[in-house]
Amino acid sequence: MKPIRVGLIGLGVVGGGVWTVLAQNGGEIARRAGRRIEVAAVAVRDVAKARALVGPDVTITTDGMALARDPDLDIIVELMGGDTLARDCILEAIAQGKHVVTANKALLAMHGNEIFAAAQARGVMVAFEAAVAGGIPIIKAIREGLTANRIQWLAGIINGTTNFILSEMRQRGLPFDAVLAEAQRLGYAEADPTFDIEGVDAAHKLTLLASLAFGIPVQFDKAHIEGISRLSSEDIVHAERLGYRIKLLGITRHRPEGIELRVHPALVPDHCLLANVEGAMNAVLVRGDAVGPSLYYGQGAGALPTASAVVADLVDVTRLQMADPEHRVPHLAFQPDAMADIPVLPMADVRTSFYLRLRVDDRPGVLADLARVLSDAGISVGSMFQQPHGEHQADIIFLTHEAREGDVDQALRTIQGLPFVRSDVTRLRVENIT
Repeated sequence: MKPIRVGLIGLGVVGGGVWTVLAQNGGEIARRAGRRIEVAAVAVRDVAKARALVGPDVTITTDGMALARDPDLDIIVELMGGDTLARDCILEAIAQGKHVVTANKALLAMHGNEIFAAAQARGVMVAFEAAVAGGIPIIKAIREGLTANRIQWLAGIINGTTNFILSEMRQRGLPFDAVLAEAQRLGYAEADPTFDIEGVDAAHKLTLLASLAFGIPVQFDKAHIEGISRLSSEDIVHAERLGYRIKLLGITRHRPEGIELRVHPALVPDHCLLANVEGAMNAVLVRGDAVGPSLYYGQGAGALPTASAVVADLVDVTRLQMADPEHRVPHLAFQPDAMADIPVLPMADVRTSFYLRLRVDDRPGVLADLARVLSDAGISVGSMFQQPHGEHQADIIFLTHEAREGDVDQALRTIQGLPFVRSDVTRLRVENIT
């Protein structure tokens, strides 16, 4: 059979990895796919740099749209990033009847409903394993491997940059800014790390995972997002003293009243699997009603791990491109006409446990007044300890039982106005995930 001809838009870190994997493992890949997969054309900014990598037999252009419209190409692989030109190229490729593979989580989180609907109408596939957790096959696991299950919840460390930073802060006792600079020097963090450290990248990925897990439309605009840039080293120390580690988690959970969709730092018991995921590694813990908990762990970024996922999608598309579209695995796991209209819960209605730290005057009656405010808001304290701070002040740390977030916010507003409170209250969520 003639080879599958691929148009590659973007030849950066991941695109170069795709070229390398196909060149190194082409024979093995062909044995699995049933035919050879070859990059026939690339669209790049720097033609000379691309030519040095791909050699003389590959067409090179600076126009990604030209690849989308090229009738000699079977599959378009979009690896340029962004959500404007990438969206236009993908939609044009779909309109031309081409299958698409992409690693662009931001694009799918914001425009996935439009893109998947266009692909469904045209009878083509959009594969996106590399968009979430790099080399970990979490999309295929949820969409196919766990299809017999009603997914109850999933929680993941799905941003390697923030996990590296938190691991270094805990292990070396360094402040956030110092570790961020080290992460940038080592290439774990971008020059502008905002999307990583403020939780946006993780929220893009979590949005897609929630749609796959629960059969709901992509709804990035409803995700609750908090990052780690304001996290204090002393909270990491206190958490460890209490038997926890702080991780930036993406959590989505199906409750009777709706879907939780949230990214934020959280205290995780140090005996839990996720608590022991260190460095730049990723992991996703999924709980299904039949299978129970299952953990998916590996490298969440990097040229070759992400390229591994891209090429796996190319193999899937190659195998299935001649199949009746009605018999393919749906893009978001559930049949398009069976998607659920389940609301995403506002964060105020989410229930979890909390870690609260506040600096107060060290005098009689303070603890009783604080406990009274929490009790009046319906918040039960599980444990507390006090740490002296200077001569006349102390840090008080509370661990609460499960409470509604809106009630906790109300109590903290009251506490913040008390005359003996000397700093902003630090509030972190505690996730006893098993």
